[in-house]
Amino acid sequence: MSKTGNRISVAVIGYGYWGPNLARNFRRLGTDVRYICDLDESLRTLALKDCPNARFTRNLEDILHDNDVDAVCIATPVSTHFDIAMMCLKAGKHCLVEKPLADSSSHVQEMIALAVAQNLTLMTDHTYLYHGGIRKICELVKSGVLGPVMYYDSVRINLGLFQKDVNVIWDLATHDFSIMLYVLGRRPTSISASAVCHVEGRPESMAYVTCFFEDSLIVHFHVNWLAPVKIRKTIVGGLNKMIIFDELAADEQIKIYDRGVDTMALEYNTREIQISYRTGDMEAPQLDRTEPLGEAVRDFVESIVDPDRSPVSDGGISYDVIRMLEATEISHKQNGARVNIDWNGR
Repeated sequence: MSKTGNRISVAVIGYGYWGPNLARNFRRLGTDVRYICDLDESLRTLALKDCPNARFTRNLEDILHDNDVDAVCIATPVSTHFDIAMMCLKAGKHCLVEKPLADSSSHVQEMIALAVAQNLTLMTDHTYLYHGGIRKICELVKSGVLGPVMYYDSVRINLGLFQKDVNVIWDLATHDFSIMLYVLGRRPTSISASAVCHVEGRPESMAYVTCFFEDSLIVHFHVNWLAPVKIRKTIVGGLNKMIIFDELAADEQIKIYDRGVDTMALEYNTREIQISYRTGDMEAPQLDRTEPLGEAVRDFVESIVDPDRSPVSDGGISYDVIRMLEATEISHKQNGARVNIDWNGR
């Protein structure tokens, strides 16, 4: 192993859309970016400009056989994640994989089992789990200040970027599933999903997903590649207070509203409920503005340096996300029917 303190050596596999961002954050952390690996030879100039001390290669074997490479970042198409990660884990490399972790829950289970057997860190860059706003929402939900959460509603829409190997749910809702699991600390008992393809030869471009729980909590997601504007907004409705999270807001990304309804039984008729509306103050807390991907990379490195430390975005939450994605596929094929998810054994 080449690491001295936090000085570990990494290889970035895939240097298209996300790879340069990963490399930039590793360099900022002081990590040795030893290799950039991509099949596209035209990326060599860009890669070496970004990482002048790295070696550009089209051959994964170069990385697998280099004992000085401690870890890899995999930013390739989803369909390749499993094969590449399994080869890297077998070669003794810690793995940070672009979301989603793999293309099936069975593949994720194999990856987790191998990482545990090899005593290696396996992590997905569910970057929003490191976002100051999401962490604040999680803090507020867990503190009980909102009261029991009644509903959770999310909109994640924009124009493009169309993917080739995954539909809009696997691309965009993957973010929202990981956020929901992290914030609520609960997993749905069933899922309903409806998705539509609007561009011939491409996967489904817009979808609506609803998650149901063992109580009255309901969660809804709207994801779309064909919207005229970009919207990233989430509402968490508690019995006592409610939150609006607008990721694209220049300031006041989170607003906490002391608004809701109060109920009481009428004295003369205990079966009839009187509803009164409560309109209190709004507050906008200060948020940590540190780049989320930078925090994710830091979490990965620190989990390597300290073997007893598990990353926030570990294999467990990644597995739960994939199980939810698989349920949406079944529901979509069954015209939006509710699909139960059996979490026994997990």
